[in-house]
Formats: sequence, structure tokens, C-alpha cells
Amino acid sequence: MLIHGQKTSSAQAKKTPVKTGKSVKIERITVPKPHDILADHLRDSILKGDVPEGESLPSERELVEQTGLSRGAVREALRTLAVEGLIETRHGRFGGNFVTLPGHDYMANAIDRFVQSRRIPLRSLQETREVLEPFLARLAANHRSDEQMAEIKSLHQHLVNSSDNFQEFARTNIRWHNAIARASGNELLMTFLFSLSHGMQVATMVEEYDTPETRRQVIAIHSRITDAIEARDAELAERSMRHHMTATQVRSVSMAGREIPLAGK
Repeated sequence: MLIHGQKTSSAQAKKTPVKTGKSVKIERITVPKPHDILADHLRDSILKGDVPEGESLPSERELVEQTGLSRGAVREALRTLAVEGLIETRHGRFGGNFVTLPGHDYMANAIDRFVQSRRIPLRSLQETREVLEPFLARLAANHRSDEQMAEIKSLHQHLVNSSDNFQEFARTNIRWHNAIARASGNELLMTFLFSLSHGMQVATMVEEYDTPETRRQVIAIHSRITDAIEARDAELAERSMRHHMTATQVRSVSMAGREIPLAGK
């Protein structure tokens, strides 16, 4: 046998390693489903603002013609976007699939499902509030508008007036906290606090936890926080809210391990 003009024996030839390709490993390839590809494309267009909120997407028939996909794949893609809160389907003569952007309720529902499914205890809820609410009070003192301040004061007065009505007091308490969050000007933090409102109401509507004396103390600290926000005293607003959260934790220590019950229970 000749290699590059040199003679070699058959024994030498047998020693030459032969590559079999067994060392090459190819990972399993997953091909995206057609409806996922279309959903990704439409989602990207919506989030980029190429299709403004309130405008309609092409009809199912048009999407089938434009993409070459089956009607079933198109419908599945639209169903995915509807679940994500990115489109709203309207029926009738002027119906269609209209672009909507996720609102506060959408995020609140998602967080509420997470809290319920993970069996998050009230202790975790309280710890989250301790981190979040003092900073929201500081932001509210810095950024609140006159209209927002009027809402906070009105809710505080309603809290005072409903001190003998246990359930109304608890509901107004939550509305007051959310009003301060709105006044902060931070939409993300505001929405997150709003998402915790169900658990907050559960915590304040347990008879063994909420008493007339507790309500009297809540009114007093709410008054200080309200006055600090009105005076635009960010330091005092934050400090007072932190004191409020700490006092709440002390009162609720016996409930710390309890799970937040499902809505309606």
C-alpha cells in the first residue's frame, strides 16, 4: 500500500484509527409548534407597540391566509394571547380580537393564585408588607397630588366613622393602604401591593386578631401617616408606616403560621 508515495505494510495500515462518528452527540431537537411561533410573533408586535392598545388584529381568515397556518393553529395562538391578557375577543358585527395590555387586576390575580397554590403563610405576607409599605409612604409624601391627598384623607375619615363596623373598617383599611400606594407614583410597587390586598383583608378580618382597641390604635397611627404625607414629610411618613407595620406584626404573631385561605372561604 502506498501513502504519499511511500510503501507501507498491511499491518501498518490496520493500525490507522478509523473514526466511526460515535463520539458526536446531538441533543434532542424540539421543533416549536406553529401556534407557538405565531403567538410569539403577535406578542412581540403587541409589546413593542406595533399594534397599539385598542386596535384589532387581522381576522382569523386573514391570519390563515398571511401565515399559511391552519385555522386551528391560528385560533390556538389567539387563545394563548387572550389568556395572557394581551387581546380581548369581541363578538358581533364589529367584533374581532382587540389588543389589550395587562392591567392591575391581571397581575393581582396571578399573584393571588401563586399565594394560594404555594400555601404562603400570613407571616410571609406581613414580612413583605414591612419591606414594601414604608417606602411607598415615603414616595407618596414626595409625589402625591392634591387629588390623591384628598382621597387618602377621605378614606381615613371613613375609617374613623366605621370604627364600630368591623367589616367596613377592615375594607376601608385596605383601601387606605392602596390609596397611599397609588400616590407613590410607582406603578409596579403599587400593583404589587394591590395584589396582596386579599391576604391583607383576611389578616385584618379575623375576630381574634382585630379588636376595638386594635382599631383605635390603627386610627391613631393612620392619622400620623396621613398628616406626614400631607406635609410632604417623607422621613416621618416612612418612619410612621414602619412603626405601623411593626406593631401589626406584634399583634399578629399568633397567626404567623396560618395559611391565607382561598377567596370565598
